Amino acid sequence: MEIELPVKQLLAADTKLGEGVLWDAARQVVWFVDIKQHRLWHYDPATGSNTCSEAPEQIGWAIPAEGKLLLCGLKDGLHIFDPEADRFEKLSDVPGEPASNRLNDACTDPWGRVWFGSMDDGENQASGRFYVFDRGNIRPAGPSGISITNGPAVNAQGDRIYFTDTTNQQIMVADLSPSGVGEARPFVDTKALFPHAYPDGPVVDAEDHVWTGLYLGSRVARFSPDGELVATIAMPARDITKMAFGGADLRTGYVTSATKNMEPDDMQRLPQAGSLFGFDAPVRGFAQARALLG
Repeated sequence: MEIELPVKQLLAADTKLGEGVLWDAARQVVWFVDIKQHRLWHYDPATGSNTCSEAPEQIGWAIPAEGKLLLCGLKDGLHIFDPEADRFEKLSDVPGEPASNRLNDACTDPWGRVWFGSMDDGENQASGRFYVFDRGNIRPAGPSGISITNGPAVNAQGDRIYFTDTTNQQIMVADLSPSGVGEARPFVDTKALFPHAYPDGPVVDAEDHVWTGLYLGSRVARFSPDGELVATIAMPARDITKMAFGGADLRTGYVTSATKNMEPDDMQRLPQAGSLFGFDAPVRGFAQARALLG
């Protein structure tokens, strides 16, 4: 069911690969990245102000952490970003990761653990997998042998985690607990619903439904906890990457987009592509836990 909602262009960020959008409840701002241009963006919806920081490498995500810092996933591993000093500092390599891989997407769970994925930077080899960062320790956790990972996304209760295999148009789900993660099982085969689009970054709302951006699909899609498609919302861009819930009442949908695979004719048809978008969501999200560093 297509929901017709007005979608606003909030920030003309001109991203090549906008990703990792996330609401920072403590600062009441949005963070998102432009992976290919090595940029970390900050957007304040109350004032419309924004800043852009240059990362030392391709940056896949930035998550608020303790001590007013952000934990970031870059091509060469985990980094700490200090917004006040506008400075990145490397924290850790990801053991066993090929040099041709990069980090792509991430989330926290209610216990402050950070779940993230790696992928082949050339988007060809099935060398990507998922990890968990647990108070300074990194270990493999979740599916492996994937060329483009997206997510993970954890629900509010912390008992479900969703993993996306973008190339194979699959979203998987696994049981989650403080002690670890279960075996991933099929959740949605998006190819059957959107043959020419690819599931990108997922997020879970307060009603336990899963939303995903649709790359080459010009929309976000919402799925029930049973994996049934219940809604889509059209976006003014073709390559939709990720959505987050934010705002004071957690009822604003923030959406990132990409332009790296678009031709000049595509850009003429969709001139707002590469922007950060926003809309009044029909449901609320929930506050994400801050990352615990140690």
